[in-house]
Amino acid sequence: MKMDFSIEETVKIRSSVRSYLDRPLPVGEKEQIRNYIAGLSNPFSVEVSFHLLEKNASASGEKLGTYGVIKGASDFVGATVAPGELGLEALGYSFEQLILYLTSLGFGTCWLGGTFDRSGFAEAMKLGEGELFPAISPIGYSQEKRRVMDSMVRWVAKSNQRQPWDTLFFKGDFSHPLTQAEAGDYVAPLEMLRLAPSAGNKQPWRVVQDKDTYHFYEMRSMKDSKLGIDIQRTDVGIGACHFHLAALERDLPGRLVKLTKPEIHVPEKMRYLFSWTKA
Repeated sequence: MKMDFSIEETVKIRSSVRSYLDRPLPVGEKEQIRNYIAGLSNPFSVEVSFHLLEKNASASGEKLGTYGVIKGASDFVGATVAPGELGLEALGYSFEQLILYLTSLGFGTCWLGGTFDRSGFAEAMKLGEGELFPAISPIGYSQEKRRVMDSMVRWVAKSNQRQPWDTLFFKGDFSHPLTQAEAGDYVAPLEMLRLAPSAGNKQPWRVVQDKDTYHFYEMRSMKDSKLGIDIQRTDVGIGACHFHLAALERDLPGRLVKLTKPEIHVPEKMRYLFSWTKA
């Protein structure tokens, strides 16, 4: 399903906003966001639940906090998913689709996977037993001037840097980097994937072109969270969202699906997740 806004343009202008005007979202805009969330889906057919929250939504009466990383935001959104195959990838996909939509409306957002009061947010969201809760994002109006904290976080996370093609995309196996000429029509979707945000800007996705199929892998470079959540699986879902929506925007036929494990020798800490294959 194509979006009613340009995916490529929106991906290029999206950035992590940590400083917001102290201005709550108007009722009309909240309803618009809720309506969009109600229509969200993902190609993995996994149900993802979203929760719009105000900063004073904690049942204990305390304001929802982000340990000073986010300043001024009055509204947040969190997402949960049941444990299961491709669940975290589906959450990353659906959440990033929402992030891109919010960006197209002019709102600021910022993926947060650890620097927030998880127990307070979980309580406000009425988190169910066993549900996975990897991330939240503020939603609001960006301040034009960045705080020192904001600039420092971006510098530490290397937010403006992305790895080059030859470390992310391969042809046939992991020994031969994929050139843009060999990618052909898929140059743009792969570039949108390359530009996707990720925890610590680790860019854990690796893609191997095998004839008309693109196999997606996770390159493990971070430990699971204390809650046992592999946040990098969520990151690969974010990247898959960019790739998939950009492919649809260019009318490239195909679908994301988990196949039998490809017969490709993989380096250590590499794990096959799913593939893009022509329909």
